[in-house]
Amino acid sequence: MILNERDSRHEHVLQVAQQMMTAARTAPKGKGIDVIEVAMVTGEDIQKLADKMIAMVEEHGMKFFLRDADNILQAECVIIIGTRACAQGLNCGHCGFSTCAARTEGVPCALNTVDVGIAVGSACATAADMRVDTRVMFSAGLAAQRLEWLKDCQMVLAIPVSASSKNPFFDRKPKEKPAQ
Repeated sequence: MILNERDSRHEHVLQVAQQMMTAARTAPKGKGIDVIEVAMVTGEDIQKLADKMIAMVEEHGMKFFLRDADNILQAECVIIIGTRACAQGLNCGHCGFSTCAARTEGVPCALNTVDVGIAVGSACATAADMRVDTRVMFSAGLAAQRLEWLKDCQMVLAIPVSASSKNPFFDRKPKEKPAQ
């Protein structure tokens, strides 16, 4: 039997993405409290994510969302990692408020934000170990957050995953909005 890499690549990338999700789950968490949510976006949902990113340009004018939307369409899948809001009760002031109780609604606990960063780093390290290409995207994460794909998560980052002869997530050119 001869198995050409091209015939098994997609399945392999999805297996690596599952390992990335495990790495995010097992990453250290502040005070040992797990407030992380992790999911994989595949198939038609990648197009839905790209469409949401394009629509968001109208509200904020950040044109790099157009480039990133085009970019995720080249991914085999997209990992999304977010945190549920949960003040850790340290009263550390790292969020900018003197106590957790003084924190304004919508301001994330700094530990929650750090937890997302550590989980993303762990997932990307796993991808690097497995020699697949990734890029962390706040744009796709914000779109996934707006789509409410990770329930009750306020800080979401996305990681498109690819395995091709050249990493599609680097050497990117700005993209203008298509004429309507």
